Amino acid sequence: MPVKGGHAAPQVRAPPTMAFLIDKPLFLLLFLTVSSMHFVVCSGLTDSEILIKFKGSLSNASALDNWSDMTNPCKGDISNWNGVICHKGFVIGLQLEGMGLTGKIDVQTLIGLSVLRSLSFMNNGFDGPFPELKKLKSLRSIFLSKNHFSGAIPDDAFEGMFKLKKVLLAENEFTGAIPSSLAALPKLIVLRLEGNKFTGKLPKFSATNFASFNVSNNELDGPIPATFSKMDFKSFSGNKGLCGQPVNECNTPNTSTSISTTSNTSNSNSNSESTSKKPSMVCIIVVGIAMAVALAAIVVAALILLQSLKRTSEESIEAPPLPSDLKKKTRSKEADRSAQGSPSEHSSNGRKKADMAKLSFIRDDGERFDLSDLLKASAEILGSGCFGLSYKAALSTGPVMVVKRFKQMNNVGKEEFHEHMRRIGRLSHPNLLPLVAYYYRKEEKLLVTDYIEKGSLAVHLHGHQALGQPSMDWPTRLKIVKGVAKGLSYLSKELPSITAAHGHLKSSNILLNQSNEPLLTDYGLIPVINQENAQELMVAYKSPEYLQLGRITKKTDVWSLGILILELIIGKLPPNFLPQGKETEGEDLASWVNAIPQEQRKNQVIDKKISGIKNSEGEILKLLKIGMSCCEGEVEKRLDLKEAIERINKLKEKDSDEDFFSSYASEEDMKKGMCDDFAIS
Repeated sequence: MPVKGGHAAPQVRAPPTMAFLIDKPLFLLLFLTVSSMHFVVCSGLTDSEILIKFKGSLSNASALDNWSDMTNPCKGDISNWNGVICHKGFVIGLQLEGMGLTGKIDVQTLIGLSVLRSLSFMNNGFDGPFPELKKLKSLRSIFLSKNHFSGAIPDDAFEGMFKLKKVLLAENEFTGAIPSSLAALPKLIVLRLEGNKFTGKLPKFSATNFASFNVSNNELDGPIPATFSKMDFKSFSGNKGLCGQPVNECNTPNTSTSISTTSNTSNSNSNSESTSKKPSMVCIIVVGIAMAVALAAIVVAALILLQSLKRTSEESIEAPPLPSDLKKKTRSKEADRSAQGSPSEHSSNGRKKADMAKLSFIRDDGERFDLSDLLKASAEILGSGCFGLSYKAALSTGPVMVVKRFKQMNNVGKEEFHEHMRRIGRLSHPNLLPLVAYYYRKEEKLLVTDYIEKGSLAVHLHGHQALGQPSMDWPTRLKIVKGVAKGLSYLSKELPSITAAHGHLKSSNILLNQSNEPLLTDYGLIPVINQENAQELMVAYKSPEYLQLGRITKKTDVWSLGILILELIIGKLPPNFLPQGKETEGEDLASWVNAIPQEQRKNQVIDKKISGIKNSEGEILKLLKIGMSCCEGEVEKRLDLKEAIERINKLKEKDSDEDFFSSYASEEDMKKGMCDDFAIS
């Protein structure tokens, strides 16, 4: 047995293992080499060999022709293999959707992918029983919807898969009861079982905070568990035997009991009616006082914040350790003298604090300043977005900056945050607002950009009257759409590992320069925003695919672009993009347009401020069709970004006669190919 100094005791009788026969540094080197080559201990195969073997179990796999044992499937976070998702050089997911695949899903081979997190075989031709996926204990997501799987799923099919969060089995041919092991999963947030033939009662689920849940169009019966009572009734429709909220009340035989209870209740109500009014009035008064106090506190805090931001020091200011309220209390000269120690000690402490509050600059060509310079600057609050406050700070040396506070990034590590910010900072495009600097603290982050005087597209599109400006004309709107499309195209190419490269595209996140060229902001932030906050606040998570399937895709930014196009053409804010607490219950823009017959859209949909423009109506209608194709609810039918951009770039400010008439073509003409490029699928 080993003793101090790393030498083995002489009395060891057992034969030495292979690990002790190898020199320790050499053993470590061998281990690291094997790890870097992605060998899997349990199978002895590389990731590429595992995937090639798995491909061999599939039929009709021509979509996977670029899977080759001559190349590595992963290079960092990037993969050139169709449907392979990588992270830091390892395969973490397979997204083999809509490829016409059939055959057997060889789960045994996939065990060799030790960090596999997600499997998606949606919209293929797989059939037979449910695969033995419980062998892949590390899975977080299983997507098998729109295949031909059949038969009862074994009750223990999900046993031990405690990390599983998303299960999509919709539109297959499964029968029998919903497995108890599925209901027992503690972290489940998305479950889609609609369109099967499940029977029996709906089990009580361990998880309760579902982002998406649907068991409609099955053959379930019995009462719906109370935890589902506030869900949309559509999640349970098509099951004739189900009862209880939110569908309908279950029949209860104890009617006499309920009648007697009602009579007793009515007697007690008459006695308590007069006394109940007083407490309710007291509650109203208390609530009113509380609201008044809270409002006063907010006003006072805002005044203190503004005053402290404008305050400057007569001497050098210590860099503040807490930038969360962006204020600085400057000590007077007398207080400094009484508090300071020796000059060297004071200087040393000052340097330490300055290091704590040091801004990290992205580019080398701009003026350098520090957080204390921002605090001394003349400042004003620009507004409060979904992530927090934004400040305009005019530096004494001339430049005007914008500081945005983010408190929703405290789950990301320091090195990971620095790396991602440097990655964002390397982006350079005429339609992106570049990041100038950033500041890291565990509790919150600050992002610094240049101030754009003209402001956001949302202000000019919806607030022009308050600004005393004319409404935005058609050429300007078209120019903005084209610029936004160029910016999105650049982001998708430069950030291929981010599913939605922008992720938060909306009119308030598009600034306009003096020539009305759009500048995208708040892009590429999904990897560093806390997941729970991203799902609540970011535009990507309002997309149909997330609301229906619990995930975003490469086409999610296309959907956001489509909504933006509709906003520009219709002249209305998307109801589901309004700030929290102000959302309307009306339809989203795409649904509203879809409800209007094609021939009436010219008069009912297009913003009146641009609808009467001579020789432009045809081009406007073409853009409307492109926008609707980008907003298609089914991801498979939605335009991809490249195709959307190609169509947008063909648009002109004015139509030729041929273009004008083709945009009004009948459905029959469209089928004949007169305007296939712009037909809504």
